Amino acid sequence: MSFLEIFARARAALEVQRRVSPRALRREFSLDAETLADVIDELVNVQRVAKLEGEVLVWAGPDAQTVASPPAAPVQTPRETPKHLADKIRQSKAALEGERKQVTVLFADVKGSMELAESLEPEAFSRIMSRFFAILTEGVERFEGFVDKFTGDGIMALFGAPIAHEDHAQRACYAALHLREEIARYATELKREHGLSFSTRMGLNSGEVVVGTIGDDLRMEYTAQGHTVGLAQRMENLAEPNTCFVGANTAALVGGYFSLDDLGEFVVKGVSAPMRVHRLTGIGGAKTRFDVSRSRGLSRFVGRASDLRTLED
Repeated sequence: MSFLEIFARARAALEVQRRVSPRALRREFSLDAETLADVIDELVNVQRVAKLEGEVLVWAGPDAQTVASPPAAPVQTPRETPKHLADKIRQSKAALEGERKQVTVLFADVKGSMELAESLEPEAFSRIMSRFFAILTEGVERFEGFVDKFTGDGIMALFGAPIAHEDHAQRACYAALHLREEIARYATELKREHGLSFSTRMGLNSGEVVVGTIGDDLRMEYTAQGHTVGLAQRMENLAEPNTCFVGANTAALVGGYFSLDDLGEFVVKGVSAPMRVHRLTGIGGAKTRFDVSRSRGLSRFVGRASDLRTLED
């Protein structure tokens, strides 16, 4: 692969993710130190579509202002992982490192957080956001999800890693519905006590990621295969206030178990073809796989006349 091809892919990845570390680029594209330095120089100094904030590359292209993080948001670090989750993570640690995993990614953030921050004193905004982060973290961990990172005015969470779950998409949907109720109560409280309009949006998408190094402190690094993480963030960006938008992959996994409104196809940046998007509205009627199969129509028995006669006899 030529340098220009590597650079084009690195630029596209940064544009989708908005923030990446040089280490993530090195792993994703198997770069040596010299090539990585050249890629960063091309992004920052030549094409000027990125800037370095400490050790993080931040997208600074033409549309950067539409996704900027609010300046006044409090810096968050993950709180201590509950013991029962920590024990499960440690048990799975050796098997997970470096593996590809099927997961569901959840993004949640405050709609209009910059305007909210501007209207409040920094201390008041920090208190409001700290409580918001606590609600999000509790809701994710209730369904054995993992808060991967805080994004300034929201979180990115994973279901299906580091603790593997076959029903990771369902757990993510349950968590989103639970969070919608809890945040609605919090928004009502803020409206009543402070006269504030507080709304959130969430996005879900399912797909493959690679689990990176897992340290003794349970902090993890994930790199996305394809656009799994980026598409979850796109779903969040598309979502209306106080709603959760769901990608097609997740919708296919949870259909029947949850009520989904088909919103049709959307042109999503970073995806070549229009993408079908759904709105998560509630819990569906199906409880088991058989319920889902029955709702879609069961296959008829064919060529079982002798077996049926035996059963009748």
